[in-house]
This record gives sequence, structure tokens and C-alpha cells, in this order.
Amino acid sequence: MHNYVIMHAIQKSLHMEVAAQLRESIFAGSLAPGSFIDEAALCESMHISRTPLREALKVLSAEGLVRHQPRQGSFVSTVSEQDLDEIFPVIALLEGRCAFEAASQATDADIAALQTLHERLQKHAKAKRINEYYETNFAIHEAIITLANNKWLSQVIGDLRKIVKLARLQQLHAPGRLEQSLSEHMAVFAALKARDAEGAEAAMRTHLTRQRKALRDLAQTQQSRLVV
Repeated sequence: MHNYVIMHAIQKSLHMEVAAQLRESIFAGSLAPGSFIDEAALCESMHISRTPLREALKVLSAEGLVRHQPRQGSFVSTVSEQDLDEIFPVIALLEGRCAFEAASQATDADIAALQTLHERLQKHAKAKRINEYYETNFAIHEAIITLANNKWLSQVIGDLRKIVKLARLQQLHAPGRLEQSLSEHMAVFAALKARDAEGAEAAMRTHLTRQRKALRDLAQTQQSRLVV
């Protein structure tokens, strides 16, 4: 019985490790949206059997990153404009609620830590360092979610973010979006600093709603260039 428990734990750990590797490959674009997942080739390259791979694919399927088609196999999911139109309002609601709860619970030390992050964000925006801006932007969103201290909000937001990340979006490349994003973030921070829960919620929802609009405008611009 003891050996069975150990083996079961090892197998579970292996398939989660495989899932993490595949997830990273999907986000990096090595496994492109819509592409067929060749199980035999993956087993050979990862030196694993079919069992942990298939368990890993079940995990990714539950996350929405992989879809399984009977008699055809598994494919990397694709994200449509309609998907994004449906997802962003939900994320806006959820992250808005996080901002509300964060404003209600944040300590002076929490606000000081957020101020440091926002000062860093301002520097990256001024220098047009988009990659670094993205990283700091993500850290700020994560900090606010953590301050909300609501595991259910965190879990659902995390799941939805994975789907959005699958689209490999670059909304900060839209003209004027970097400056607009910074302004929106500073509005959220001002409300948090003032412990204005409703203001923080409204500012966060505005931020994410405008992010979706920037993505839509960018997609339309790129499409028009292709047509021309």
C-alpha cells in the first residue's frame, strides 16, 4: 500500500510537470494555435510514456488550452475575436472586484509596495520599454489580486488569463496605448491609495475594457493592411 501511494504521487507529479512544459510551449508559440498535438513525437522527445502525456493533456483541456476531437486527437486551442469579446467583460468584473477588496484591505506597507511598482511602470513607459512595462504591469495586477485575498477570484482570473495569453496579444503596440494604459493604472493606484474601494473597482474595469478596445482596434488595423 505504501509503495502504491508513492508511485501514485510520482505519476501525478510527472503528468503535472509534463502539463507545465506543454503549457510553456503553447504560450511560447512552439505549439501554435490550431496545431495537431503529435502524441508519439512528444513521448519520444520528452522520454515519457503515453499515460502521463494523456493525463497532462486532460489538464490542459480543462484549462481550455487544448481541445480533443474524437477519432482525430488533440489540438492546441485557438482564440477568436468573439472569445475575447466574451472573456474581457468577465475579467473586468472579476479584477474590478479584486481592486475593490484590495482597497478595503490594503495596509500602508501594501500601498508603499504598490507605489514602488507604479514608479517602475512610469519609468518603463517613459523609456518606451514595452517588454519591461508588460512585466511590471503583470506584477501590479498580481499584487492587487493577492491583496484581495480571495482564492476563488484568483483561481477564475488565472484560468481566464491563460485563454487570453493563448492569443499572444500585444495591445501596447497600438498607437497611444502605452500612455493610455499608464494613465489608467495611475487612476487605479490613486483610488487604492485613497482606500476608495468603489473608485478602484470602476478604474480597474475601465482599464480592462479599454484594453479590449485597443486590441480590437489593433486587429482591425492589421487586417486592413493585409487586405490592401
